[in-house]
Amino acid sequence: MSDNKDLEAAIAKPTIDLEAGRRAFLKTAGMGTALAALAAVGSGEAQAATADYDVAILNFALNLEYLEAEFYQRAVYGVGLPSSLTGGIGTQGGGVRGGSKVPFKNSVVQSLAAEIANDEKNHVIFLKNALGSQAVAEPVISLDSSFTALAQAAGIPGTFNPYADDTSFLLAAYVFEDVGTTAYNGAAPFITNKSYLAAAASILAVEAYHAATIRTTLFSQQNGTVTGITGLISNLRAKLSQAADDQGIGASESTLDGGFPSPVNITPTDPNGLVFARTPRQVLNVVYGGIGASSGVFFPNGANGGPGFNALLKATGG
Repeated sequence: MSDNKDLEAAIAKPTIDLEAGRRAFLKTAGMGTALAALAAVGSGEAQAATADYDVAILNFALNLEYLEAEFYQRAVYGVGLPSSLTGGIGTQGGGVRGGSKVPFKNSVVQSLAAEIANDEKNHVIFLKNALGSQAVAEPVISLDSSFTALAQAAGIPGTFNPYADDTSFLLAAYVFEDVGTTAYNGAAPFITNKSYLAAAASILAVEAYHAATIRTTLFSQQNGTVTGITGLISNLRAKLSQAADDQGIGASESTLDGGFPSPVNITPTDPNGLVFARTPRQVLNVVYGGIGASSGVFFPNGANGGPGFNALLKATGG
């Protein structure tokens, strides 16, 4: 797929309102509500006994939000997060490799990208405020060769530039958004503080809105090559997770779960209609590009774990 020639067909104008539902949610259940809940956290002995897991989970989420925010900021604005948002404990000044402004041709896709970029930046701000002095710094992030490496591992030949055009951007976003949704869902059972849990649930909902909108926009193209690529990416994520926890768009979804294929499949779910969940170890397998890997693909030097991270991995099967 050299220079993304297979993906350069024009994007059809969407025939549905992609934004109305998401905006309604953000007005009523956005970061302000979650931050207010988090501010009410007390400091009793029970909280102290379980704080390390909760902090580790939020820092793990922060690593993922750094990755998403940097991807979208560069796609929309051509620049990444300001240095004021990337400091913290752990390895300092990691830097981001690659990334450039997408030459959008579809105004709806461009507007969608801008809104998601703002959401992901706000997630970084929110998590850093919640963690305070315990927030980890942004690790080294690869947004260049990482996409080609992932694409080739999925069986997509040639090079893949996620910033080449609208379709390439959407496919790259598809990689991230489904992983983010499953990551928050998988972490939820290990969060002990109810206010932290409420905050994580709110971010999970926003990530799910992002994922569904990206999937809908890709499906609206009615392009067999595009839906086929989503199936290959989905199969790779399931393989790296070592679980039946992923589905592509349309009839191309992974059949590892033995379920019946949907002609649309905007919402990937298990046979009970529930969203898939991934443990932190499974998420790392995907973003590192290897089962049991300690670094790779999007995090070439690994994520910045922070306090209690190794204990969290052990507790969740990592």
